[in-house]
Amino acid sequence: MKKNLTVRALTEGAIFVALAWLIGYLKLFELPQGGSINLAMLPIFIYCARWGFGPGMLASFVYSLLKLFLDGAYAWGWQSMLGDYIVAFTVLGLAGLFHAQKNGFFIGTVVGSLARFLVHYLVGVWVWGEYMPESFFGMTMTTPWFYSFLYNGSFMLIDMLLCLLIGALLWKPLGKYLRGEDLGK
Repeated sequence: MKKNLTVRALTEGAIFVALAWLIGYLKLFELPQGGSINLAMLPIFIYCARWGFGPGMLASFVYSLLKLFLDGAYAWGWQSMLGDYIVAFTVLGLAGLFHAQKNGFFIGTVVGSLARFLVHYLVGVWVWGEYMPESFFGMTMTTPWFYSFLYNGSFMLIDMLLCLLIGALLWKPLGKYLRGEDLGK
């Protein structure tokens, strides 16, 4: 039984990672220096809610590699490659810490999204701060800390809210699957 669950976890992981990568191309909006509004995190969060922390971290790490190698147009140095791709997308797997809890999908989605935001925020300050424009969203930018907060928050907040909304819509008809209750662990 355990071997079958391992094979199923790996198979589902590959499917959910591929789905996340494909959904990432359906962008509602894209910012000029990277970052976009889409539902790409949703399959990762669903996988984390189903399988937990370990498999969730593995799937998130694989997703980060796909993002880097296939979409890494904005990674101009090793700091950006490591921060904006490897670390930022791997921390989505933290959502798996909450898979066994009531409403774990929703808590995990918030935690994973906030962790990714924090990574992008810090990389935005330390790596991209020197490229800060004089104004952003009609406001004068005086510090990279505020600029990075606005820039990364502008798409991460909407991404998180979209994942929570779609998760809530799927909760009643597919909640058993979102929680992994069909796995018989």
